[in-house]
Amino acid sequence: MSHARPIRDHVNTALVALTFLCGIAMSGAVRAEMTPTAAVKEAIGEVLVILKNDTYDREQRWAEIGKIIDARFDFRSMSQSVLASNWQEATAEEKRQFVEFFSQYLEDTYRTKIESYTNQSVEYIGEHIRKDRATVDTAILTDAARIPVTYRLKNNDGTWFAYDVIIEGVSLVNNYRNTFNAIIKAEGMNGLLIDLEGRIADYKEKHGGLPPE
Repeated sequence: MSHARPIRDHVNTALVALTFLCGIAMSGAVRAEMTPTAAVKEAIGEVLVILKNDTYDREQRWAEIGKIIDARFDFRSMSQSVLASNWQEATAEEKRQFVEFFSQYLEDTYRTKIESYTNQSVEYIGEHIRKDRATVDTAILTDAARIPVTYRLKNNDGTWFAYDVIIEGVSLVNNYRNTFNAIIKAEGMNGLLIDLEGRIADYKEKHGGLPPE
């Protein structure tokens, strides 16, 4: 079946920013007393250290970055936001499968991009905290552009986890929500799960589960 990919053309121009979506996934070293901005800085720094470590081969490098993503990105909150009202209507098993497939799909989508960006600089503009939610405003500076990026974070038991990123005014969660809701409307929740599983399988077939040489 054919569906429009959730990342539109205008978001593709900011793929460099999406590499830092993976960076925002917070390392295990993030401490409870950290501000959201401090957590963002540390996480991005740790991902870049991994990318620049010449002792890792591609598989080892991705495994280390994958640990950061899996450990500290709040995929469940992100999944709830993406599915919106469809989350409430899904069964417990459908929710479990969606979180699993969606997190894998995000990793597969961006793993081939991450290693391409190691020398960009990040400008930290400010943060806003309201109870257990926060936004951190940044800009990624490339040779050709200044890309505004805002991270949305949630405080879970004293630690800040990312659950959305806004690139040039476009929310990643909203973008996926529009695409996935259209699939659910046409084919139901099971149709969306089949679609995601198919995308993951396509990636593995094309890349063997690893970034291309």
